[in-house]
Amino acid sequence: MDIATALVTGASRGIGKEIARELARQGLTVYVTARSAESAAAVAAEIGGDARPLRLDVTDPDSVAAAASQVEVLDVLVNNAGVAGDPTPAQDEDLDTFRRIYETNVFGPVTVTNALVPTLRRSAHPRIVNISSGSASLTWATGPMAKFNGVSASYRSSKAALNALTVLYAQSLADDGIKVNAFAPGFTRTDLNSATSAAGGAPDQAAVAAVRLALLPDDGPTGTFVNWEGTTVPW
Repeated sequence: MDIATALVTGASRGIGKEIARELARQGLTVYVTARSAESAAAVAAEIGGDARPLRLDVTDPDSVAAAASQVEVLDVLVNNAGVAGDPTPAQDEDLDTFRRIYETNVFGPVTVTNALVPTLRRSAHPRIVNISSGSASLTWATGPMAKFNGVSASYRSSKAALNALTVLYAQSLADDGIKVNAFAPGFTRTDLNSATSAAGGAPDQAAVAAVRLALLPDDGPTGTFVNWEGTTVPW
């Protein structure tokens, strides 16, 4: 199967950087995106292979449009860029925090996906992977993890919204052959989860699992939510 070109948002660090590195290691041309051209260039140089720097700020529609205009063919889109708030109960989070989190975690993937769908349609094997979170599972939130307070309400609900969008995009893009899946990497040692913490898995381990979704065979699933082990996570 010929999957040759990928674009990863938020690829300057953490899981996004490791996903870009793994895709490049597997021989793909990878657009390494970051909010600044300098960061994108530095990471692309570090990754090597056919990693190409591209400035892209998911919260800036003009930036997204400019980046999309530079990508002629795309096989894989990884919506990785994300931000998290402090571990605060919903009633204590201010509206500006919710807006900031949703701008990146929800409206960002919508902006990027919509801008790149025409390019993905040119691929014979188009794939979209949305980096979500197990904490977004409504099943878990109303079950044994109902009292889980380690992640902010704004972050958890934004990823739940991203999960819903994953299902809706999978349905609406099925006729185009575009497979859309969500990935829960688990607690990982990144800046999002305090990079200095000794707890959690390594970003490169999560990246390998995310890349499996990016390189799904044509008989692979769409509209699913899976973790780094490949196990289905309840919505």
